[in-house]
Amino acid sequence: MRIVVLGTLASNPYAGMAWMHMQIAAGLLRLGHDVYYFETTSSWPYDPLRQQKVCDSAYAVPYLARVAARFGLGERWAYRRSFADKAWLGIDARRAEELLRTADAVLNVSGATRLAEEGLEAGRLVYLGTDPVYPEIRYEQGDPETIAIVAEHDAVVTYGENIGTPACPVPPLPGLVARTRQPVLLDLWQDGPPRRRAVTTVANWRQAGREVTFRGERYHWSKDREFRRLAALPRRVGLRLELATNLAPPGSIRHGRGEPVRAHSVEDADRLELVANGWKLVDARSFTTDPWAYRAYVQASRAELGVARELNVSLRSGWFSERSACYLAAGRPVVAQDTGFGTVLPTGEGLFAFDTVDEAAAALEAIESDYARHARAAGEIAREYFAAEKVLPKLLDDLGLG
Repeated sequence: MRIVVLGTLASNPYAGMAWMHMQIAAGLLRLGHDVYYFETTSSWPYDPLRQQKVCDSAYAVPYLARVAARFGLGERWAYRRSFADKAWLGIDARRAEELLRTADAVLNVSGATRLAEEGLEAGRLVYLGTDPVYPEIRYEQGDPETIAIVAEHDAVVTYGENIGTPACPVPPLPGLVARTRQPVLLDLWQDGPPRRRAVTTVANWRQAGREVTFRGERYHWSKDREFRRLAALPRRVGLRLELATNLAPPGSIRHGRGEPVRAHSVEDADRLELVANGWKLVDARSFTTDPWAYRAYVQASRAELGVARELNVSLRSGWFSERSACYLAAGRPVVAQDTGFGTVLPTGEGLFAFDTVDEAAAALEAIESDYARHARAAGEIAREYFAAEKVLPKLLDDLGLG
């Protein structure tokens, strides 16, 4: 089949975005499909060298070309400067627009691209919801923009595997045809034993925006609230716990006009509390603009300790982190804040879900008590539940494209 993956990895040139998009596109290509990656967003791209959003493609296009080549899509990408002169780069305009029109499926990652506003036509446009709960709630509340975005699509897919089931109160978006999870290219993550004893994770500390009220309760998007609950954990377990996040001076951060979610660095008071409790803080900017340096950081780690957005935790969406799936694929055990993912993933060996500090401490102690067993179990979970060659055929079947 002809499939176009439509995303924003060059507009948001962070390593996690590159892996999220490319493991979908390259995974489908490996299955023998005629696959392309397109970027046509009308938002200005972020340039990490200039540290701001810019009205040009000087960084975005060479970056996309490099990433696509490394994942085997060297001649299978296109970038449209929808925010400026509408020029197509990579594949030429006539061919690119034909591919969009004739595709059996156009997977719009996170629903982040508005084709209609640029006069572009797609074959079957699929909303691939990788960050669930917020759009579902906004749709239920009648938000005009969310309703318009969803209406452009012919089908909806979500990574919130409990949404639309009795396990989660959040109503699904209309047109939901499949629940899925991040596909992982296992061979690109498999490595030898960890080179460090650190239990790590990579995350934004604080993000402003996208708080939402649902059925009388207020829910937060930012993860700093969840990390604060774990502040004393290093003292409890005697392990090196490391958080890679944005440590830039607050005054140096420049947000784009109208940016829906604004990322901030760690405030001084929080930094002092974390360090006093034994946390090691690492500036994620040193490796998160390079997909391969990011991979090396994960592979070097002993395990992951990760938190989730309060939206997903409290409302039990079943969402599971793409980053955590990659830790599992590298054979690194994962201790993840519970979003209800135990309804679809095995826990207790290689993968642990926690609600409380006590549960997180117990999980880390269990991993240390028999690390080799839990490392093997982590890899087995990745092979059984996240391997691209298993996840993607099921997704296509659910979309009626098998």
